[in-house]
Amino acid sequence: MLIASSAMTSDGYVIGVDVGGTKVSVAAMRDGETGEPLVRPTDRSGAEALIAQISSQIGEVASGHSPAAVGIGIPSVVDFATGRARNTTNLPLRDVPLRSLLSDRLGLPVFVDNDATVAALAEVHDEGGNLKLRSLVMVTVGTGIGGGIVIGGHAYRGATGAAGEIGHTLIAIDESIPPATRFPQPGSFEAMAAGHVLDGLAREAAAAHPHSALGAALAERGAVAGPDAVAAAKAGDAVAMACVATLGRRLGIGVANVINTFDPEVVAIGGGVSSAGELLLGPLRAAALEYVLPGVGTATEIRIAASGPQAGVRGAALLARSELNSKNGDA
Repeated sequence: MLIASSAMTSDGYVIGVDVGGTKVSVAAMRDGETGEPLVRPTDRSGAEALIAQISSQIGEVASGHSPAAVGIGIPSVVDFATGRARNTTNLPLRDVPLRSLLSDRLGLPVFVDNDATVAALAEVHDEGGNLKLRSLVMVTVGTGIGGGIVIGGHAYRGATGAAGEIGHTLIAIDESIPPATRFPQPGSFEAMAAGHVLDGLAREAAAAHPHSALGAALAERGAVAGPDAVAAAKAGDAVAMACVATLGRRLGIGVANVINTFDPEVVAIGGGVSSAGELLLGPLRAAALEYVLPGVGTATEIRIAASGPQAGVRGAALLARSELNSKNGDA
């Protein structure tokens, strides 16, 4: 399917694609404004099926117009130069040359990046697509912990395109320093503070406090998880608030490492757990300040990500626009 041969072409028109383990979201961006995304369940039956799905959704969104480029965010370690996923857990894309395959299929420039990196790009731009921040680290807290880094208004990817794997920094480790046998390693940021950790804290609290809101939920449904803890904490349940605060303090140690390393204008917290707002941020900020070197991070704001649920697809479109501008020599 060659979109480039369609009737209308616009250099200010790009398409963003957010590929997740459960859904694929595709939206057009024109003059910095993102349209309503087209969302479909992710076909994980194989690489060819997923590539066909992505191509089909792009074609539906393009609808007879030819975008200047397509940007794609995937939850993987990406070799940015080739658009190949060097490591991925939830998608059938490992070692698949996604960039070249889609570019050949669509007849368009295609750029592929890590999903947290494109979310960071969304976070540093305003609603009109104008740059509003020059340095930011995005921390996405979900099944794992991802990171996206923006320096000087541009995504920082490192020597091979794989920078930003902050979930695998170590925040607590045994003195014997055992060798790494699996990832995430015990003691890593991800192992200590990802979404599944809040699931465990919620289960433990529900069992220990049967008269709490979490205890009642466990008795009624036979199971509780992190979202239950967030909802109960927001409703004022003290036991659930303690669970969220514990996760916040652990996140704060990882955020302190981020600030000590990058001294950014903003550290933005995204992902489902971010809906806890200040119940999470209060303990997070307090812990981060305890571990930040005095004199570092004095201008850093720690806040909930402002870009919302469309961060991935919007950031992917901004990626396409940014890379086109770079190739054209624009600032």
